[in-house]
Amino acid sequence: MRSPSGPPVRQDEPASGLGPTRSPVHASSGTRLGTARPRQEGPTDLRLVPPALAAWGTAALVLDAHPAWAFGLVTGCLVIGCLVAVGLLPSARRTRRARVASWPRASAAALLLCVAAAAASAGLHGADLRRGPVPGLAREYATVTAEVELSSDPRLTRPKVRGDHVAPTAVLIDADVLRVQVAGGTAVTTRAPVLVIVDTAPPGRVADGRGRSPWLGLLPSTRLRVSARLAPAMTGGDRVAAVLRVRDQGEPEVVGEPSGPQRFAGRLRAGLREATDGLPADPRALLPGLVVGDTSRITPELEEAFKETDLTHTLAVSGANFTILLALLLGPPGLAQHVERRGLAPRLGISLRGTAVLGGVLSLGFVIVCRPDPSVVRAAACGAVALLALATGRRRSMIPALATAVLLLVLYDPWLARSYGFLLSVVATGALLTLAPRWSAGLRRRGVPPRLAEALGAAAAAQALCAPIVAVLSARVSLVAVPCNLLAEFAIAPATVLGFAALATAPVAMPVAEALAWCAHWPAGWIARIARAGAALPGGGVDWPGSWAGAALLLAATLVVVLVGRRLLGHPWWCAAWGLLLALAVVQPPPLTRAVTGWPPPGWRLVMCDVGQGDAMVLAAGEGTGVVVDAGPDPQLVDHCLRSLGISTIPLVVLTHFHADHVAGLPGVLRGRAVGAIETTGFEEPADQAAFVRRLAAVRRIPVTRAAAGEQRRTGELSWQVVWPPPGPPPDSPSWTPPGTPPGVLPVRPPAPEGPNDASVAMLVRTAGLRLLLLGDLEPPAQRALARSPAAEALEGVDVLKVAHHGSAYQDPGLIRRAAPRLALISCGEDNSYGHPAPGTVAALRAGGAAVLRTDRDGALAVAGGGGELRVARD
Repeated sequence: MRSPSGPPVRQDEPASGLGPTRSPVHASSGTRLGTARPRQEGPTDLRLVPPALAAWGTAALVLDAHPAWAFGLVTGCLVIGCLVAVGLLPSARRTRRARVASWPRASAAALLLCVAAAAASAGLHGADLRRGPVPGLAREYATVTAEVELSSDPRLTRPKVRGDHVAPTAVLIDADVLRVQVAGGTAVTTRAPVLVIVDTAPPGRVADGRGRSPWLGLLPSTRLRVSARLAPAMTGGDRVAAVLRVRDQGEPEVVGEPSGPQRFAGRLRAGLREATDGLPADPRALLPGLVVGDTSRITPELEEAFKETDLTHTLAVSGANFTILLALLLGPPGLAQHVERRGLAPRLGISLRGTAVLGGVLSLGFVIVCRPDPSVVRAAACGAVALLALATGRRRSMIPALATAVLLLVLYDPWLARSYGFLLSVVATGALLTLAPRWSAGLRRRGVPPRLAEALGAAAAAQALCAPIVAVLSARVSLVAVPCNLLAEFAIAPATVLGFAALATAPVAMPVAEALAWCAHWPAGWIARIARAGAALPGGGVDWPGSWAGAALLLAATLVVVLVGRRLLGHPWWCAAWGLLLALAVVQPPPLTRAVTGWPPPGWRLVMCDVGQGDAMVLAAGEGTGVVVDAGPDPQLVDHCLRSLGISTIPLVVLTHFHADHVAGLPGVLRGRAVGAIETTGFEEPADQAAFVRRLAAVRRIPVTRAAAGEQRRTGELSWQVVWPPPGPPPDSPSWTPPGTPPGVLPVRPPAPEGPNDASVAMLVRTAGLRLLLLGDLEPPAQRALARSPAAEALEGVDVLKVAHHGSAYQDPGLIRRAAPRLALISCGEDNSYGHPAPGTVAALRAGGAAVLRTDRDGALAVAGGGGELRVARD
């Protein structure tokens, strides 16, 4: 007997438990479990790749094209493609050589027909955004009553610092407008995709990114009636005809319940969240993201760590999740055509075609539960093509399967052609199918153990092709992505499998689901620790041009590294030397960094960190120890500053007031450091940021105290005195006298603060014979009161002045004259919209004899010296 697609098969070979008669697939699959590998196929069939790429590019371009241009492209390609195809019909009766000679023409015909199909699909989808009443009403910013059907899960925007406050968060939902009515008009039936923006929770409720709005519990396919204002889409090129801005409406008005599958998927997702409620913070946030892409619990700090290490793909359901599930069913992906060898299906006695049907059901359930995001749809489509090949008994390469999936998906939904997530997913899959096997084989030839070689080849191949695209999005290249992905890879599979098991069991047996989630929290916690550790490395990433030119440059650099690396692999000592240099560049040991860069300067006493438009300072208090005054607006920036200084212990964090540009970076200060206490002003406004600080302190069990004038502290050679704000008078004590008022002196009652700035904590610091005055963001009324306070004499003739409120124009000349600083430091952001520092303030400081330095031009500033000597270094 001879297999139709392979060599003769012996009649006495075992049938691997699938019956006495082998199908052609079995015949070409080998003999039994653990025996020789199957025969090698010929060269990879790449004929579908050009049509898929052509359709992809055509769809991306035609979505915005004029209908006439799209129609002309469709007609031209269709006519030419049909003519070429018709000219090939007689070749069926020709010799094999003639048929082979006609393949280029056949490929050209297929490419033209695919371009025509993509142009037609993209043209129709693009026209959908321009038809109906919604686009016209959006241009008029009309207020309407609309009936919408949700097409995505609601998601909460991340809090962003804008100036001295945190921008209000909003709920974002993708939806389709089904009916729209202008006040006094008639309701019109239509269908237009819109982005619904719901301004619901006040900033105080969601300052940490976790809202409890009723809108967040809505499921896709739910129908709502909303009163809102239409506006044009904020960015071009998106699948949005308009923006529907909903003002605070309380409970959403539901007019249609979600579909049965969506309700079922919602129950499963809610069950997984409930099962993970008792886990530690990182696994509780990460596990739903790993399993079903639910990132609602991911904190901005953890999300940033995943971005820095290029592990963000683990937070989005992608082909990796689906591959893990298929591997359980079919066995390892490399043995997909040998399903009888491994996997659950052959061990349960399920036939080959039954396995394909079961895999199809699994694909459908995967898409429903995880939502049809681009990466999910791509993974399921590619898996469906492979399963179809398995069911029909035909051997196919995975490259044609991927090309088929891309082609079908782009024709079905042309907007995927502009999705970066879809692009990254396809590129990563292509890298794993093409480069990874070759690189793994090369590593094995050089003595690397097989399992390690496969993992290294896969991680390096995916990073090499995906890094240029990531650089376009983030303007940064991670140097720790490969090792972090390699270390995380070993935990992704168990976390995903246990997470899906918890998802499936939660609706019927919550205790079992909780036990499974508890088991899954170990690998999930490991992934989070890898991300945090990689992001904490000072040289873990480098800035890179965030453009396609920068992507091309990175691709060229990667090619050079690969070519050089191939030669270095034959020289172990050179490999070790370059590896050591790379490790030193990433870890950046403080002694080595100081020797190379001169930062921080020896004997530094104060460092004003460059944190943009905000304040963050560090006072030296011993080796690896510093008192932090304010945290700036960005956790990453202040964390980088502290790491460059080698600060690991912070006895006290002083937050002068609760404006976001002084406290929003607090998570970066606390990251990986021992913090003794947090001291704040007693004026807890804005309330949302005060609550934010107290929540962070409570999680880390850090005590929070209030500062008041007269307080004095010391740690090592560093001492300081709080000079503002004065202790507030009790409400029933009209004759109250501020502490420290000399006898016979008329007490000066402090003015009630007009806002958070006037309640800023001001400090007079003494270190190594230097005196430093730190004024927070005090405004002129508080500055004048400070100049008349009992501490006024101690403020005369200071060495260093931290200028109040980023050098704004609102300064008290009397206090500047009294302080008469030798050096004035201003912390402000480059090209900030406030005009800080004001030219008049800089001129007044220089007129008083002070040297003026500012972070927007000079970067981070370090003050060193002692005994009257004063030196300044720039980073």
